[in-house]
Amino acid sequence: MDILKSIDEMRAKRKAWRAEGQTIGYVPTMGNLHDGHLSLLDLARTRCDRTICSIYVNPLQFDRTGDLDRYPRTLEEDIEKLEALGADALFVPDDSMIYPRGMAHATTVDVPGITNILEGAHRSGHFVGVATVVCKLFNLVQPHVAVFGEKDFQQLLVVKRMAEDLNLPVDVVGAATAREPSGLARSSRNGYLSDTERAQAAEIYRALCACAQALRDGERDIAALEKTGIRRLADAGFKPDYFTVRSTADLESPHDSESAVDWVVLVAAQLGKARLIDNLRVIDAP
Repeated sequence: MDILKSIDEMRAKRKAWRAEGQTIGYVPTMGNLHDGHLSLLDLARTRCDRTICSIYVNPLQFDRTGDLDRYPRTLEEDIEKLEALGADALFVPDDSMIYPRGMAHATTVDVPGITNILEGAHRSGHFVGVATVVCKLFNLVQPHVAVFGEKDFQQLLVVKRMAEDLNLPVDVVGAATAREPSGLARSSRNGYLSDTERAQAAEIYRALCACAQALRDGERDIAALEKTGIRRLADAGFKPDYFTVRSTADLESPHDSESAVDWVVLVAAQLGKARLIDNLRVIDAP
């Protein structure tokens, strides 16, 4: 696996692959890789001739300095996992490459509307940071396909809309959420959980399943279902930010004319030191 540490190296590798007529599949990450990340690379490999991962902890998308400082950096372990998987290259830019004039003077990308709700309402500036860094990375890597996990459902929609609005020639693909046997969505933030909290955290998936199944069964009192989800998580020791049913197309409140299969249940809740997010499409209810 090639480890690319500069923009020139990244551009040279991409140019060589494209000159050979090879397609490029890309997975941008912030490192601390787990099986969920690796499943994204597996999907990219089925779609393209070459697979590349990037690791960059993007300061612009953190709304709290403490979260940025404690975000786990495990580069050596990540390299071992990527090599074992058979990734073709790893791109590891630093802040000076991504923000050459510093973040205060950086040109940024804002995707209006969809970024102001849910995570956007709870994490000021988060999606400007996400859209900006992903746009920059897309320009550097120039992949044919980029794979993002559906666990971060709102982020996936933001990136898709950004790519469409800016006419970027990349197919943004969503991959199913990787879960632990308990149902807990795999996440780097799970590392903040104690063993006891990890067992508690599985209640998120159970609450999502119950709500999604009720909707599949024909329940339409969405406000009551949302209140039940909030109460269920609070009773289990969480501090919920939201538990809500939205349209999969734009994350707006569901319309009566829509089928429930076009809806998704989303949740964000604090448990101990970890803020956990997850979602479940109604169509995917077990």
